[in-house]
Amino acid sequence: MASEGDLQCADGRIVHWYEDGPADGVPLFWHHGTPNIGQPPGPLMRPATERGFRWVSLDRPGYGGSTRREGRYVADIVEDVAGVADALRMPRFAVVGHSGGGPHALACAALMPGRVLAAASIAGLAPYGAAGLDWFGGMGRGGREELEAAALGPAALSAQLSQDWDPEMFTPADHEALGGPWRWFTGIVEAALAHGPDGMIDDDRAYVTGWGFDPADAGAVATLIAHGGEDRVVPASHGRWLAEAIPGAALRRFDDAGHISVLLHAEELLDWLQESVEEARR
Repeated sequence: MASEGDLQCADGRIVHWYEDGPADGVPLFWHHGTPNIGQPPGPLMRPATERGFRWVSLDRPGYGGSTRREGRYVADIVEDVAGVADALRMPRFAVVGHSGGGPHALACAALMPGRVLAAASIAGLAPYGAAGLDWFGGMGRGGREELEAAALGPAALSAQLSQDWDPEMFTPADHEALGGPWRWFTGIVEAALAHGPDGMIDDDRAYVTGWGFDPADAGAVATLIAHGGEDRVVPASHGRWLAEAIPGAALRRFDDAGHISVLLHAEELLDWLQESVEEARR
């Protein structure tokens, strides 16, 4: 059963949410990448249902049906997730994020440990300026230039986003996945940019400013860091840094996978989430 709706926040903003899957399933919050909308990941609908999960998600501010929140921090997602979870009567849930959704999933684990059952970050960024990490090292030209511009400010970023997209950001395996099982991304990206780049600008700025929480605090719940060894968008060194920074975090590295093709291993990650949720509920 799929449904979607709007939540009006105390500050007047609208947060657009989605849910899909079995009504009695364990809620699994999907945190989307940049630029995406929050529609639950179609290719993972059946695998998640088979493992007893019900997808729930939202458009981050500035995307889809959610009001922009200019200058937002990564940690600000917690307010919106808590509001949607309360409205849908979901006291506890697991969280998973891909790419730019990874930091947002970790924010929920770090700041809502009493509600989050387990967390997974897939191909997610480490904090900007993280000690001991060459943050831009290994990034493809397009992604590096975008985030370098984000660090300079909104005007520089807006100018950079007007440039042509760099297809070399993705590996051959990524392009194959995008032409096959993960073709789903095409419509999600188009919908995210349908009304302009505001959501993308605010996302990128949030990644290169203070996140508003310490990723180490995500260790209060079972946390999985998954990364493709050939990722050119968010290099695997980011995943390694996160796994070392978060106490007790599990690390899954898929050596031949890139930024999108890592999702071909998502069923293995759903198995981990299922086991971790069962452990947390005992």
